[in-house]
Amino acid sequence: MNVRNCRVCRRIFNHVIGPPICPQCREEKEKKFQEVKKYIQDQRGATINQVAEDCEVEINQINQWIREERLQFAEDSPIRVACEKCGTMIRAGTYCEKCKVEMANTLGSAYKKEAPAPEAPAKKTSDRDKMRFL
Repeated sequence: MNVRNCRVCRRIFNHVIGPPICPQCREEKEKKFQEVKKYIQDQRGATINQVAEDCEVEINQINQWIREERLQFAEDSPIRVACEKCGTMIRAGTYCEKCKVEMANTLGSAYKKEAPAPEAPAKKTSDRDKMRFL
């Protein structure tokens, strides 16, 4: 049994997997997420500062939900995050499509199969080279 203190409320709870947050705080966080999601659907032109202020959520938490791809925005929305590799502004995720493709190609080339070694020419066998039984 792994007992820990919650990072948010400092209560003791049985930690199984994931971030060290108690079930009550995790539930409250999920309620805030649903509130933010509904707000964004209703107020399409809202900025990230407006969303954070009106929903009483930290900007860092909203950015985390965007990076986890739990929140996605329409093309005309002013809310964007920067690609962690090149800095291009994207609607959701961690990397832009160009960087994702580039990293996939780089990873794919790292696992290239080695070319098979050239086979040695077969030796000619004569009757003299064979094993004999008595």
